Amino acid sequence: MTKVKLNAASQGTLYVVATPIGNLEDLSARAVRVLGSVSLIAAEDTRHTGRLLTHLGINVAMLSLHDHNEKQRLEQLDAYLLAGQSIALVSDAGTPLISDPGFTLVHELRARGRAIVPVPGASALITALSAAGIATDCFTFGGFLPAKPKSRLQALEAIKSREETQVFYESPHRIMHTLAAMAEVLDQRRVVVARELTKTFETFLSGSPAALLAEMHSDPNQARGEFVIMIEGAPTSEPQTALAFSEDALLEALLGEGVGVKQGAAVAARLLGGRKQNWYTKLQAIKSGD
Repeated sequence: MTKVKLNAASQGTLYVVATPIGNLEDLSARAVRVLGSVSLIAAEDTRHTGRLLTHLGINVAMLSLHDHNEKQRLEQLDAYLLAGQSIALVSDAGTPLISDPGFTLVHELRARGRAIVPVPGASALITALSAAGIATDCFTFGGFLPAKPKSRLQALEAIKSREETQVFYESPHRIMHTLAAMAEVLDQRRVVVARELTKTFETFLSGSPAALLAEMHSDPNQARGEFVIMIEGAPTSEPQTALAFSEDALLEALLGEGVGVKQGAAVAARLLGGRKQNWYTKLQAIKSGD
């Protein structure tokens, strides 16, 4: 296990800072303080984060960190930390690493023993679940479904019998294709789609995939924005109950099918419990009565 000294004076700290997913009032006072106190902000899109910093009146140097350059930025950012300078890692919206860049950086820096501190806040995943009216006691987050149609169908087939809620993110240019695939695989399963969370046109739609698809066709505005899709879990498998029959009916059926008394006693003991000898005696009495 790697031990991290969080307050080491000789090193800087990497703060993983959650930013608003829409409403700027959701940014915590702690996050504002951290963003204003670090030496550098590693941002998924510096232009996007720049607008947030301008709104906050914060002037801190920024460096881009996204899926295409994360590995290349690692040594540069580590050098900042080793020089005693702290860094804030942010994504365009929500909590970094949750279907956003940052995993490679955090994983490697933690392995090197660097101080990494989360500054929690908004997450579209949790925000959507909290207000969807769908089971949240157990859920699985699958990020984005595959872009290719065949792979998307295969992914849905793989989760269709799962009993916990399934959660995915989706983009506006793929939402219709995804709902169509869900209609094909999940039939009438209840799905809740949350869009534009915390923004002016925040909407929750609930129904079967086909119904949601029809609603978006009739109102194209419902297909705009960023989406969280929540799929109700498959019905709980009911344990098989014992067949309702009387002891005498079972014993008579065994004899009627030509099962011998000894073998019938073994079957009755296995199905109904009790001693084979007792069942043997009962079967023998029934057979003699015939």
